[in-house]
Amino acid sequence: MTGLRERKKAQTRHRITEAALRLFAERGFDAVTMTEIATAADVSRASLFGYFPTKESLVVQDVGDDDLAAVVRSRPAGSDPVAALRGHFRTVAADPPTGPEIGDLLARIRLIVANPKLGAAAHTLRHRQQAALAGALAPAYGERAAELVAGQVAAATSTLQEAYFRRLADGIAPVDAARVLAADVELAFDLLAHGTQGLDRTGPAGSTAPGGTAAGTSDDPGGDE
Repeated sequence: MTGLRERKKAQTRHRITEAALRLFAERGFDAVTMTEIATAADVSRASLFGYFPTKESLVVQDVGDDDLAAVVRSRPAGSDPVAALRGHFRTVAADPPTGPEIGDLLARIRLIVANPKLGAAAHTLRHRQQAALAGALAPAYGERAAELVAGQVAAATSTLQEAYFRRLADGIAPVDAARVLAADVELAFDLLAHGTQGLDRTGPAGSTAPGGTAAGTSDDPGGDE
């Protein structure tokens, strides 16, 4: 019964977001009310707010909203927190969105870029995630170091996501964008682990990460790296 209930909740959530994105595309984010979204999705206002507490959350949730604090807390005992985060982003890169998911993702990104309220909501979400990550890292690194590590991880992963979204928006095939993302994940976490010591500075085409990992930019079919 639990599995069936979760599937129904996921279906309702998808129906709500699909209706909301359609209305936002037709009329603009600011012109659409939560009541209109509930009606279009055939749910009550109470149900709508149970899934999405604000109109902004309909857009910014599911766009780079990984629970990184949970990734750190659920890692095997004694394992490195940053290694756990690297593993998480490797998994993300290996399972990119496909089909209609790509269209929904790009629609959300365009809305966030175009609307200051949504941009602010996305910034607030990232700040909240960073603070939670710092709290999860504190037992391993101490409070001050955890704040600094969380800030570095947040900056790196935000850059990865923005570059990935830009490639999709530019029309690069999802499989190719995901391949470049996978290489960028390795470079980003090598830099987090080792800094710039040993980084090949001969130029973008030949650059490698500190551990010798290829940056992967030569694989970028769009040549934008």
